[in-house]
Amino acid sequence: KSLSALQEERLQQAERSVLIGYHSRINEQKLIKNLSRHGDINKYFFYESYVCNTPHLSDGCIGHIGCGGVMSVHVMQGVYALVEFASGESVASLLDEAVIPTYSHEATVPFKSRLLSLKNLGSADQSNPQSNQQFQPQTSMPINQLINRLAKEETVEQQLISLTEAYQLTEENSRLRFLVCSLLRDLAATYFPQCTIKPFGSSVNGFGKLGCDLDMILDLDGIRSMKPKPKSGLSLEFQLKRVSSDRVVTQSVLSVIGESLDQFAPGCVGVQKILNARCPLLRFAHQPSGFQCDLTANNRVAVKSTELLYLYGELDPRVRFLVFTVRCWARAHNVTSNIPGAWITNFSLTVMVLFFLQKRNPPIIPTLDHLKQLAAPADRCAIDGNDCTFVSDFSKIPLQQNSDTLEHLLRDFFDFYATFPFSKMSINIRTGREQHKPEVAPLHIQNPFEPSLNVSKNVNMSQLDRFIALCQETSWLLQQSETMTPRAGDQRDTPAPWGLASLLLPSQVVGVKSRRKKRREPASERIKSLLESLKNNKAK
Repeated sequence: KSLSALQEERLQQAERSVLIGYHSRINEQKLIKNLSRHGDINKYFFYESYVCNTPHLSDGCIGHIGCGGVMSVHVMQGVYALVEFASGESVASLLDEAVIPTYSHEATVPFKSRLLSLKNLGSADQSNPQSNQQFQPQTSMPINQLINRLAKEETVEQQLISLTEAYQLTEENSRLRFLVCSLLRDLAATYFPQCTIKPFGSSVNGFGKLGCDLDMILDLDGIRSMKPKPKSGLSLEFQLKRVSSDRVVTQSVLSVIGESLDQFAPGCVGVQKILNARCPLLRFAHQPSGFQCDLTANNRVAVKSTELLYLYGELDPRVRFLVFTVRCWARAHNVTSNIPGAWITNFSLTVMVLFFLQKRNPPIIPTLDHLKQLAAPADRCAIDGNDCTFVSDFSKIPLQQNSDTLEHLLRDFFDFYATFPFSKMSINIRTGREQHKPEVAPLHIQNPFEPSLNVSKNVNMSQLDRFIALCQETSWLLQQSETMTPRAGDQRDTPAPWGLASLLLPSQVVGVKSRRKKRREPASERIKSLLESLKNNKAK
């Protein structure tokens, strides 16, 4: 299924959905029975909302201590039910029944939305509280739980698959993301009735981790291109405000929407207007869902990047398994961080995985240039002078038969980048070949759709050196039988870490300062020390 078809399906589901906060003692079945008076219900689920009090450091941190190295507290916001009805008429019927609450010491802003609260007025029976209420997880499991889970698997391939299943977005979490977009669209539509708000980035590209931020785009292009202009005769045009550039339009629109979110939208808190950034955006927290949100209005290149990553992930299941694993490994070793800085980003890591898979013999995925050659006329796309064309029909993409196992690919990935000539060469998934760096930068990864940009420009030499050293150590460990063999006959509930699980152990993380102190110590000695640590853990 194409990304556009998936998004359209999810948006339609979201339009028929409501989000209801309620008291945990209210019986689940009675709640659903009460709501079904308004019409048939397609799907429903329940979840607990927690919000990290450290702004924009979520990325799966909810439920953990120490987000991105910063101590933080996660506050429970309440219990919620997401309910999708079979028709929009049922939603309208439900909203007609809802009332605006009054408070003795506070005034309310009478903005009606599909975000509701269920109050018990004393007539409902609470004597039979739920004992087995099933809450859908909205955040990824802590790393120690993941290590225990992986240690129980029988093969490294199963470990990579298990990691992906544990961390990837669930259907329920995806539905919640689209519902938040739909709720925000209701507010934006008061100004721009034909607008849409869609998620992009990790929320829909197939590589999102539970708890990741929600990136959204307010799409006004559909308003401009809804009707073709007549070629002759009389033509009516809307009278519009005129400004100096599209950037000014974006800034003005986001400024007004941001003010509306702050003043009128229930659940939206901490609204920041970051309008002078290269890509202007609004940043805020949506408390009922627990999402940290970014809303932009003119980031079409990022949308095309989302479509490209989704396509690559759909072409071969090994792509997603390897990307999730490498990202998790990088986060466990602080190669990536939730705090902006000189660290390698998840997007850069993903491009590095794609490039590695393009370099296999035979290639596992095609280059972007090859995808462009397969494109139909309807696929042609140019954004700000940049060619963003690639085929959208998956069936037109021929794939070569490559039978490399996940274990083989994981080992070769670290070996590939442990010896990559970063000092001279750049990574380019458009051609699938290394090229000489066009600028001085420790790490150069060409932006697929804006070739003049380096997506890893923020990375300094210290972080690149650390990444290379970790790749060298990990590559070596993956070739050792002590690391890659599960302990025979171990029947404990928590078997000793092995394989991928052993690569995620915190004891293997070596800080930059610590590494400088150990410069004179040969890498082989450090690796032997790590292996001894693993053996000791198994012996306990």
